Amino acid sequence: MTGKLDWTGKRLKLDVGPVAHGGHCVARHEGRVVFVRHALPGEVVLAEVTDDPGKGFCRADAVEVFTPAEGRVAPPCPLAEMALGHDRCGGCDWQHADGATQRELKATVVREQLQRLGGVDREVEVRELPGGLLRWRTRVRLAVDRVGRPGLHPHRSHRVLPVEDCPIVVQGALDGLTDREWPSGSELEIASDADRQVHVTQRERAPQRRRGRRPAVVNTRVRGSGIAREEAAGRSWELSADGFWQVHPAAADTFAEVVGRMAAVPSGGVAWDLYGGVGLFAAVLAEQAGPAGDVVLVESSRRATEDAVANLRDLPQVTFRAGTVEEVLADDSLPEPDVVVLDPPRKGAGRHVVEAVCAAGPRRVVHVACDPAALGRDVALFAEQGYRLDDLEAFDAFPMTHHVECIAAFSRE
Repeated sequence: MTGKLDWTGKRLKLDVGPVAHGGHCVARHEGRVVFVRHALPGEVVLAEVTDDPGKGFCRADAVEVFTPAEGRVAPPCPLAEMALGHDRCGGCDWQHADGATQRELKATVVREQLQRLGGVDREVEVRELPGGLLRWRTRVRLAVDRVGRPGLHPHRSHRVLPVEDCPIVVQGALDGLTDREWPSGSELEIASDADRQVHVTQRERAPQRRRGRRPAVVNTRVRGSGIAREEAAGRSWELSADGFWQVHPAAADTFAEVVGRMAAVPSGGVAWDLYGGVGLFAAVLAEQAGPAGDVVLVESSRRATEDAVANLRDLPQVTFRAGTVEEVLADDSLPEPDVVVLDPPRKGAGRHVVEAVCAAGPRRVVHVACDPAALGRDVALFAEQGYRLDDLEAFDAFPMTHHVECIAAFSRE
């Protein structure tokens, strides 16, 4: 196709094909691929092209359904209504699908990414977490528009859609936020903890004082103590309200149980907890290793490391390394691990980290992944180093969105 081709704004009647990673389905029109949002496999829809890079593909939103799929339902959120076209909120991808359909779509994506990128053919079931499809999100970030109203962005857009409530956010978390005017261009980070205390942090960039330097971010606590209290793995946790914690109320407990079961650190053994955050998995590994064991927690965020030290002060077998995983793994003084647990960011662990982990020779590796494509790439990298994928469990920790959490176990061939 030529670079001059532009279908933006054009409406196409499409036979919708399979789901693809990213919250859309694949269709074809006149030899080009069309990535269609708000559609389901097997449907016939009218779609409006929203973005055309001028290559062999374009992006579109379904605006009318001629032949609905069996799993289609009416979206529970007014900002997901089809009549809004490309002004729909971009926070959710699958509000037009029932829960079983959403989980099957996610399972299909995980299977496809494992096969295409990881070279592994494996059946996948995405498990439902307790609580249903709505009112599960305990942490959310809102943007503020030009007139001071908080809201969410449409898909692939910096525009702000003002909101007074969001049906996937826990009840009460957004109460009162629309009663005042906020600084234009700022962000609000909202966290509702285990005690249902709501913490609101206002984030904005300070005025730029030196040319060429990125303005510093200024955080202002607006509501709550700023210290969130959580419950998971049989322990109480205190952490910075704007720090990382699983957003689904059942996720931390569930993931800790699965990681512990897959890791099975021997008594007196050694475990590494890479990208360890505030210590959730390290606590489980330390209980398995016992007082004679050794657990090394590695975390790049100094604030998270400080929270981990405070939360795990009753577990002297845990030691802490503040720094990037790449930096810390270059230290030859680390004890040789029996088990390595890693929970990398969305981009995955990558070649450097995978090779360093495998070079240490652990019997087992447990990989927590929030992106199926990144997991697929890491599976291939582990296979290169002689580690096979033994087990995988997937969870619908983000209902209504395309996101899915996977926990994979590897062992040496």
